Amino acid sequence: MSAPCAVPRTAPIAIAPKPPRFAPSRQGSIQLDSFRSGIDSPDSGSVSGHSSPPCEACLRRRSDCVMSEDDDNCVACQYSGTECSLVDSPLQRKRKLNGDAEEGRSKRSSPGRSDNRRRRHRQPSASCTTASSSLIEDMANFGGPTLLKRTLGLQSDRYSQYIGPTTDFEPSLINLSSFDPQDESLLARGTLRRVSDNETFLLLPDSNTPGYDHILSDVDEVENVVAPHGRKLIDLYFRIVHPGFPIIQKTVFIEKYERSHREFSPPLLAAIYILAINWWEHEEELATLPRPNVRELERLVRTTLADAMYRPKLSTIQAGLLLSQRPEGDQWAPTAQLVAIGQELGLHLDCTHWKIPPWERGLRKRLAWALYMQDKWGALVHGRPSHIFESNWAAQPLVSNDFPDVEWDENNSEERQEIERGRVLFGQMVQLSQILAEILDTFYTLQATQQVANAGAQGTQMILGLAKPIQLKLKEWYSALPSAIRMDSTFQASTAPTNRFSSIGYLHLGYFAAEITLHRRIIRSLEAAGSSSSSGLSGGGPSSPSSAAGGGVDPYIQHICRSAAKARLISAMDFVNRLTPSHLRAFWYFASKTNFALIGTFGSLLWGTSPGREEAEWYRRRLGEYRWTLSVSSKPGEGKGLTEFAMGMLDITTGLLKQLPEKPLLSRSGSAVDFEVMRRQQSMFSFGGQGMMGSSVTLSAFGGGGSADVSGMQSPRSPASESSDEGIYGNFSATAGMAGLGD
Repeated sequence: MSAPCAVPRTAPIAIAPKPPRFAPSRQGSIQLDSFRSGIDSPDSGSVSGHSSPPCEACLRRRSDCVMSEDDDNCVACQYSGTECSLVDSPLQRKRKLNGDAEEGRSKRSSPGRSDNRRRRHRQPSASCTTASSSLIEDMANFGGPTLLKRTLGLQSDRYSQYIGPTTDFEPSLINLSSFDPQDESLLARGTLRRVSDNETFLLLPDSNTPGYDHILSDVDEVENVVAPHGRKLIDLYFRIVHPGFPIIQKTVFIEKYERSHREFSPPLLAAIYILAINWWEHEEELATLPRPNVRELERLVRTTLADAMYRPKLSTIQAGLLLSQRPEGDQWAPTAQLVAIGQELGLHLDCTHWKIPPWERGLRKRLAWALYMQDKWGALVHGRPSHIFESNWAAQPLVSNDFPDVEWDENNSEERQEIERGRVLFGQMVQLSQILAEILDTFYTLQATQQVANAGAQGTQMILGLAKPIQLKLKEWYSALPSAIRMDSTFQASTAPTNRFSSIGYLHLGYFAAEITLHRRIIRSLEAAGSSSSSGLSGGGPSSPSSAAGGGVDPYIQHICRSAAKARLISAMDFVNRLTPSHLRAFWYFASKTNFALIGTFGSLLWGTSPGREEAEWYRRRLGEYRWTLSVSSKPGEGKGLTEFAMGMLDITTGLLKQLPEKPLLSRSGSAVDFEVMRRQQSMFSFGGQGMMGSSVTLSAFGGGGSADVSGMQSPRSPASESSDEGIYGNFSATAGMAGLGD
């Protein structure tokens, strides 16, 4: 066996963790304004303060200038790669012996890269708790002992593979290995890297992987496709996509790009360009110019991402996630590949106490949950089994320190609000995805489906009993949404600038999709129960008297469930109707295209299962209104790709209903069933109902509020048809949304 190609690693210089924002003081006696400068101070043993005039770079930044005992540059210039004006200056510098000084200078230089590192225009925001992949790949190319070489998932010359408990590596024997102070142990197969008492990774060289020799030519080719508009596209990405999907650190990324596009992995750079080109017309300087060759970018990203998967890093996950956000980009098989790569990188594990830089822990958590979201929403829109299971998922909840600390212009308060809103939006989407996962696991797995089938006539009661706690979770989640991301927030006022886009629409649409997915299963079970004694979709209907006589589901329960489902449909359709151009032109999460379509699919299901002609006609009219609403947004640049797919699916589902036999004409009065429903309904509103596996059931739990449309036949525009969501959407003017665009 040939000897492995090992790269010598030097001992790192410890860097103290960054304190919380606005902390009154730093560790030890060092005083640095970390919020303004974004620079982490090394520990007190490595840095000493000084009272002499600061260097020119720190003076421009209005930040403290702290000298390092190990290098000639100040700490800020050392991080940024800027030539410090204090070099060779006798003013108040702690010099080491001549030999040590020469060693310090040699550690800072790297052949072929030092000149590029001096070509910078502004100070990076590098936080040891929040820096992203850009920062680590940048600093890993520096020579010398830096803590940034201690990363696990973003080293420039090696990639990592998680060693699981059942591989050919025996954990007990691994612990007997001789680890150096850097927690690494060189073996014939590779380098072991121990990050905790229980988790170990195998580090392997990039140079032995396919495609390694042409990485630079690939990234040059990507850049040439969009040249000379690369920087404009980067700005578009961070203005429109990034706030709603914050998986990359803006300031560090831009700073690397200003030095050289060669500092990025080819698939990541190509993915950002592909996404940004969707908003080409929204950049004034680009609108009149021809678009770059998107097909060529897609070809490049396919080949380079395939190569990157042989040496997976966190940037590989970032590229794959971004590519999946294209309006036509999501596919189920690539999602499975991303999940597998994430598991190889250990994203499914709890990295809270790993021996890696604190900021890498935050990056890993953000990417882990972004991967979780991709898997769960992909399972919904494709109707496939999820790849991520709770029994093998240990990623911890996101906290504020897991996001970039400073990535906005201090003089731009709107930009700061937008970034902070994006973090809240992302965190809430993670929580909603967890509820969606519970819905899918409870009702849509093969095992769950079989259990309901085995329950026979009691299947509907079983579903209702399982649905109630999940419905309450959805209701509580929705009620607790922070004001910054509510649809009636100040940001959404009519006085808001027209050039500002808001991505909060995809979160609210996701909520309605989750609600619909839950109620869809309930309605389907009602139809299955009714079809055992009547023709169901054929015309008898699950809530017809014949169904009740045949031993189907209690007509009262059927009426309540259908009324709750109708309230959800009304709320979802009205939400879409109230979307404004600032929403439609914004970034939408990949599942949104299908989520729009699910609203129409749900309406078609309620139409097809209607017990009588009058109710079926009501759904037919409402679906016609919804299609018109979707067609209005088909104007170029206003969510065309999203709504065109939904219109196509709506045409398909309503087309199938043309084959439905004519519904019976049911009388609104004189029916013993109707009388019993109304009597028991009044009793429920007064005291709360009993039923559904013996648990207390109210319309508030299943329909979202007592104001839901329970008559089953009222006009959709009447006050009684509005659900409890009116408290959130009530400040919208319907004419200001998509309906108004048609005038």
